Amino acid sequence: MNKKIVHDALILFAFTIVLGLLLGVVYGITKEPIDRVNYEKTQAAYKQVFEDAASFTAYADFDEDAAAALLAENGYVDEIEDVQVAADGSGNTLGYVLTVTAKDASQSTITFSVGIQNDGTVNGYSITSIAETPGLGMKAQEEAFYGQFEGKNVDSFTVVKAAPAAENEIESISGSTITSKAMANGVNACICYFQNVLEGGTAQ
Repeated sequence: MNKKIVHDALILFAFTIVLGLLLGVVYGITKEPIDRVNYEKTQAAYKQVFEDAASFTAYADFDEDAAAALLAENGYVDEIEDVQVAADGSGNTLGYVLTVTAKDASQSTITFSVGIQNDGTVNGYSITSIAETPGLGMKAQEEAFYGQFEGKNVDSFTVVKAAPAAENEIESISGSTITSKAMANGVNACICYFQNVLEGGTAQ
């Protein structure tokens, strides 16, 4: 009986080793294509919010913990995950692309990139991850909504249910006020970070 237990245990152990090796091989084969797709996706998002930029490089002084503390201090629950310097063909800084995750959406978190010029003008946003309700919150991806943020230089955006009466007002998506506010809060978090950390800087 003991021999059978040992025999079965050895077979199970061998099977586990083989399976682990196979998973390692599969991971090695798929990692590079997945990384490439993710890179291309983020680059496309950067380009969408900063068409004039020739290149995007990581902002060397970005500190995720310091960013989280700054946002919390200013009342934001959003998380800035990355900051890229947008530069022209000569390497001159045109502005920044900030990737933010809004945590107060209707269904789940929403991750998107926001382009902000050196003078604080918001170019707009590009969503990279969203799982809101089809026909409602998913309309945050439509130009009728995101176009309201483009070309605005304000301290923050406010969501309203009627037609906007001021430069900083964003008309809510019908039936999806929560998603609308989540998007505005995410953009506002980026503006907050820009004004406190990046504005007037000399990042290259």
